[in-house]
Amino acid sequence: EDYGSICRLAKKGVPVKLDLDVKSEFNEKDTKGYNVVAEIKGTDPTLKDEIVMLGGHLDSWQSATGATDNAAGSAVMLEAVRILKALNIQPRRTIRIALWGGEEEGLLGSRGYVKNHFADPATMELKPEHGKFSSYFNIDNGTGKIRGIYLQGNDKVKDIFTQWLTPFHDMGAKWVTISNTGGTDHQSFDAVGLPGFQFIQDPIEYNTRTHHTNMDSYDHLIPEDLQQISVIVASFVYNAAMRDEKLPRKELPQPRGNNQRGF
Repeated sequence: EDYGSICRLAKKGVPVKLDLDVKSEFNEKDTKGYNVVAEIKGTDPTLKDEIVMLGGHLDSWQSATGATDNAAGSAVMLEAVRILKALNIQPRRTIRIALWGGEEEGLLGSRGYVKNHFADPATMELKPEHGKFSSYFNIDNGTGKIRGIYLQGNDKVKDIFTQWLTPFHDMGAKWVTISNTGGTDHQSFDAVGLPGFQFIQDPIEYNTRTHHTNMDSYDHLIPEDLQQISVIVASFVYNAAMRDEKLPRKELPQPRGNNQRGF
């Protein structure tokens, strides 16, 4: 963004003078990472303790402000919840948003949350909340529009998601693929047999310019695309919270032992 400001001034013929005083220090007063969690309580007497989650990570690399990775994902998830609140919906299941810390160090925030609440992938000893979990939806691929969703190998949800995307075909979102995708927080849920999904997004400049670079700044975000994402995510979360059954699951994975590689 600093470069963007200088560039705009230069294009307008405004002289730019820079004085640099570069200092750095390590702050070791608090070395912990944090998750931010909030929820809309469910209202159905028999389903209110079941959970539908949405989220994205709020940490970023230090070389820029982390606009596409992953301020965009955090912002659209907050907006999806705002939409649901503005509509005054009364979800049957509880809707819970989580903005994860420590993703860039290895999905630490979401892994810790899943381990504490649902199951440890090392042992696959299930906690009571594991049986009350419906689904988790994640955004972490930049500013681009949603074009569909990865099923993460769970063909049991194919017809469900195909139907849920139908109203958004005119917005360009219609693809459902059995493929897996990795590198972000839905994998923490998938690793213990819970339905966790990442949406397919337009790549824009994500892997070619902004991802983990000093160009990951606000001026690379596309507001209209982020609005489209928020609407579709809000719809998916609403549908998951209102359907009679939890989303179907794959078979439980085998315990990983202490080997956490692969997610």
